Amino acid sequence: MSKIAIMGAMPEEIAPLLEKVENIKKIEYADNNYYEATYKGKELVIAYSKIGKVFSSLTASTLLEKFACDKLLFSGVAGAINPDLKIGDLIIADKLCQHDLDISIFGHDFGFVPEGAKFVESDERLRSIAKEVAKKNELILIEGTIATGDQFVASNERKAFISENFGADALEMEGASVAVVCDALNVPFFVLRAISDTANDDAGMDFDEFMVSSAKISAAFILEMVEKID
Repeated sequence: MSKIAIMGAMPEEIAPLLEKVENIKKIEYADNNYYEATYKGKELVIAYSKIGKVFSSLTASTLLEKFACDKLLFSGVAGAINPDLKIGDLIIADKLCQHDLDISIFGHDFGFVPEGAKFVESDERLRSIAKEVAKKNELILIEGTIATGDQFVASNERKAFISENFGADALEMEGASVAVVCDALNVPFFVLRAISDTANDDAGMDFDEFMVSSAKISAAFILEMVEKID
């Protein structure tokens, strides 16, 4: 039977999930908590990683290797780069990149390392399911590039850099590292983000105000997807 991993970065991003699932069993491992649960007959393992690429890589690896999950869905919030994205809007990643990865001094593109890739593509089938959910609920869902870095971006200058070098529509702090792990282990993955701020000079205030409501939007959407996954 398929076992689906659902990840967030912060407690607030998985709390709406834990409120709706059943048969929860908490397992402590590697200085973190993992929640085995069921939802509409589907087996899930839910966890938040803590913020940043290192913690999210550890959590994703654990979900796939220790808990043997065969799909991974990431639910959370992001800052908007694309001016069409407003607070509360939904974006799914068709590909992800690391905007703070920089060995350009050696002639490489920003975001690229040898034997790696500048962009990692998410699973097309899971994106298709997301579009079905959006259509059913008459939701606007943007598909685009999400950039990841170990910094909370609250700068128009940094936004411009990421837009120019990666063509990114949104930015956050975990998605691309999770993508690298899943891609290396040949596990289909999906990243959904609800916009909590616009990554400008007011981003900190916007994030504090809208993060919880945006996280609930993302979590509800993810659970509808779970119902449709074979």
